Amino acid sequence: MAGTLGNIGNMYLKLSEYSLAIEYLHQALTMDEELGRTTGIAANLGNIAIMYWNILEYDKAIVYLKKALAIYEELDNKEGIAINLGNIGVVYSDCGDYQLSLEYLQKTVAIFEKLGRKDGVAIFLGNIGNVYKELGDYSIALEYQQRALQLHQVLGRKEGITIAFGSIGALYSINDFEGYNITLAEEFLLKALAIDEEIGSKKQLYTHHHALAEIYKSTKRWEEFGIHFEKYHYIEKEVLSEDAKKQAHLLEQRRKTAERDKELAIAKAAADAKFTATEQLLHNVLPPTIAQRMLSGENLIAEKLTNVSVLFADIVEFTKLSGRITPEELVEGLDRIFSEFDRLAEIYGLEKIKTIGDAYMVVSGAPIPREDHAVAIVHFAVEMLESIKQFRAIATGEAIQVRIGIHSGDVVAGVIGKKKFAYDMWGDAVNTASRMESHGEAGKIHVSEEFMKQLFMVENEWLMVNGKLLLDEADEFSSLTIHHLPFTIIPRGELEIKGKGMMKTYFLEKHN
Repeated sequence: MAGTLGNIGNMYLKLSEYSLAIEYLHQALTMDEELGRTTGIAANLGNIAIMYWNILEYDKAIVYLKKALAIYEELDNKEGIAINLGNIGVVYSDCGDYQLSLEYLQKTVAIFEKLGRKDGVAIFLGNIGNVYKELGDYSIALEYQQRALQLHQVLGRKEGITIAFGSIGALYSINDFEGYNITLAEEFLLKALAIDEEIGSKKQLYTHHHALAEIYKSTKRWEEFGIHFEKYHYIEKEVLSEDAKKQAHLLEQRRKTAERDKELAIAKAAADAKFTATEQLLHNVLPPTIAQRMLSGENLIAEKLTNVSVLFADIVEFTKLSGRITPEELVEGLDRIFSEFDRLAEIYGLEKIKTIGDAYMVVSGAPIPREDHAVAIVHFAVEMLESIKQFRAIATGEAIQVRIGIHSGDVVAGVIGKKKFAYDMWGDAVNTASRMESHGEAGKIHVSEEFMKQLFMVENEWLMVNGKLLLDEADEFSSLTIHHLPFTIIPRGELEIKGKGMMKTYFLEKHN
């Protein structure tokens, strides 16, 4: 009975029906503990660990794997020791602890080699290669993947062969790799695709189509890029659809079995988080806190936020630049620039609101308030100006420049849309920030007086410089350098701002 319960649990595990999997595995574990059947206990502990691994509960996975490992070591079961050491190594890799991962994986390979188990050696050599890739040691990663491939080919393991082909192809496509060879990358990935189609491995199939699409995109082979990119999306959608059907079935089962024990409840919540398509969608398109509020049942999200800083950036003479290049070059160029801005926004804890054509809008202090919203956004703006220097217009090779405008104030923010959700904001602060950008100059950060006040307010006290208050009641700023901030203030004087009238504005220029 214990063995059969464990087998049923493993089948549900393979079907991704985690609530049923953990229920049967725990029943088997309890029965094996009553019988004192140590091999069964160890096996069930290992399988429960895999269940937690699949739902991204890495800490629990490690705990169960180490419990299983301790039993196998007590039994001197070399194969059990090797498998659990290897699984611990892969979980540590998924957690980003690569050095610890390598320690466990190397021990695993050594044991499998002593046992003469070429299949185990091949699998975990590939895992070691993956870790070295993450560490940026691409030459060593390639050596391990090639060794894994040779063993898989000797054993005739097609699933292992296609994974190795794909891994090797991916390595050859890395620009920073001294062995970079786009021809070999394409060759290995095409071989992987052929085997994927033969054995029906859909997840590997869409992974390899995506890798090929990236290669063709980098080499501007647009027709082939389109073919593989379309196949990647089609197959990925098909796989996600299958997962969604499984999830719907799981949700119905969970509704009927609400009284299950605590472990089952944990598995339910984790499986929900992994497979619910709505949650994945919301977290992709909305700030995390806003997505969570919608998932908690809020139908209307609208709020007034005080003291935020809004930034608009616009590519100078974009219309002229776009008229000289192909649509593909236009989209690729904007994607590269905006992806770099997205990276900087994440570093400084800002929230991108939207892009409109070549305009980029970001906010600091929303949806989560922060006192240093002005300081954070000005660091971001300075980095924007630095990062844009790496880009050149495809048609002429000339430098690309941006205009940046910033203003601080109150906004109304909320989620609009029923099928395509968007987190957006409105109000005078948004309009004024847009005006700061449009009345600015290429390669400069144009800011309002209100933003300057927010920038130099620290815990409601004016910032002190050399023992003196930087700003007095007259609200006048001087042209000066602030050493703890990366810019110099250049007063622009009063300026007629469309829709606003006369305003005092300033340029912030990076230190030389």
